[in-house]
Amino acid sequence: MAVDRDRLHRTLTPRSVAVVGAKGPDFGWIENQREFQGPLYSVQLDPNEIAEIEKRGFTNYLKLEDVPEDIDLVICAVPRNIAPFILSDAIKKGVAGMAMFTAGFAETGEEDGVKLQEAIVEMANADGMPVVGPNCMGVYNRRRGVKFHSDVDQGDSGNVSIVGQSGTHTINMTTAAQRAGIDVGRGISIGNAVIVNEADYLEYLRDDPDTEVIGMYLEGLKDGRRFFEALRETTRIKPVVIWKGGQTSAGQRATRSHTASLATSSATWDALIKQTGAIPANSGDEVIDVIQALVHSAPPSGRRLALMAMTGGQSVAISDAFGRVGLEVPELADNSYEQLGEFFNVIGGSYRNPFDMANTIGRAGDSDNLRRIMDILAEDPNIDGMVYEFTANFFARFWKEEPGLFDEMMGTLDDFRTRTGLPLVTVMHPGHKDEDVIPLRDDVISRGFAVYQSFDRAALALSRVVAYREWLAAL
Repeated sequence: MAVDRDRLHRTLTPRSVAVVGAKGPDFGWIENQREFQGPLYSVQLDPNEIAEIEKRGFTNYLKLEDVPEDIDLVICAVPRNIAPFILSDAIKKGVAGMAMFTAGFAETGEEDGVKLQEAIVEMANADGMPVVGPNCMGVYNRRRGVKFHSDVDQGDSGNVSIVGQSGTHTINMTTAAQRAGIDVGRGISIGNAVIVNEADYLEYLRDDPDTEVIGMYLEGLKDGRRFFEALRETTRIKPVVIWKGGQTSAGQRATRSHTASLATSSATWDALIKQTGAIPANSGDEVIDVIQALVHSAPPSGRRLALMAMTGGQSVAISDAFGRVGLEVPELADNSYEQLGEFFNVIGGSYRNPFDMANTIGRAGDSDNLRRIMDILAEDPNIDGMVYEFTANFFARFWKEEPGLFDEMMGTLDDFRTRTGLPLVTVMHPGHKDEDVIPLRDDVISRGFAVYQSFDRAALALSRVVAYREWLAAL
């Protein structure tokens, strides 16, 4: 059944919200909505819960029909036997849509759960109501201040949307993106997805002007053919990064009890990814790593990279990491070698690509030499992009004692990126003292750089972005 796009938009971008079933001790579902940019209502019958809800400053009603204004989104957090009655009340009220946190339906395998799910599907479809879930964490809209978890933020921006068939994964990817300096504008935890399915959400986000990048976690497909067509259309407009859950027999068994999802064979899934141009991922970390490269770096024009490491051993490791995933570490043009040879310290160092350059730029990131190296690489016809390693475990204590040194180095990198527009990502390994390294990483992130904790993660992310760009170019 086709979903009413206007009602789905009101559900995902609500102007008014009612929370049904908020309860102690923390009243999380309604407390999470404190920053909501519009009228917010509570619906609760229990007098013991009502007293605390009103004490917290929320207006409570005994039933949805008592709410005096129109309602765009109902957040339903009641026991499964009550859920059909709440859905019925929402239909009578003329609510635009619902996010049903309630679980205990077909995913249990129990006859009662299956019948209850069939009942809510029949009711919702008869009314045309888009129901997110059931068995989900629901909707996050950064601009509107609708939240499915207390750790997600509210703000006026956000060009990334996350859709997940797991509440935990959807929340974790959203908060991980935030920590990486990425504003997630929308998060949708879709659960069993029996009324609004993955194809509906993808079609909506395809046409959403605020969404430039889409990340997804899926365990199964409710409408495989339609999803395939939607995905093929979407990837021509904006990148879609997909983590498929249930890739092993044990994982497939787990998906059945988690979201009642049927397995999709690995061969079928691999073919879908290849034919549509979607970007594959095998974990939430990989999803965010790829999104970092998409959001925080200009797209590489090719596979040839300059790898800028600080020690000899790291120059070997970074070369292997990028070479293993099919990226190239080419020799530089003769003119580049001639210019580098005029000032580069080759005692304990190398400029052959990969670079071993700590002795040339020093722990301060000697701004003059670093700028000279990067400007030479920017003009080299053999280079499509750059990777810069911070050897934080060696230099963090110096940067902590003299923060101006780190600021100077970052200023050089920032100026280069702004001046040239060339692709540049960074790697900062976990240090011997996290309390020294984490503030440095946060500083780099705050300046809008992609930061990876290992060469392998950076290499894999960049390789997948390059492959996507090559797929687009071949259309």
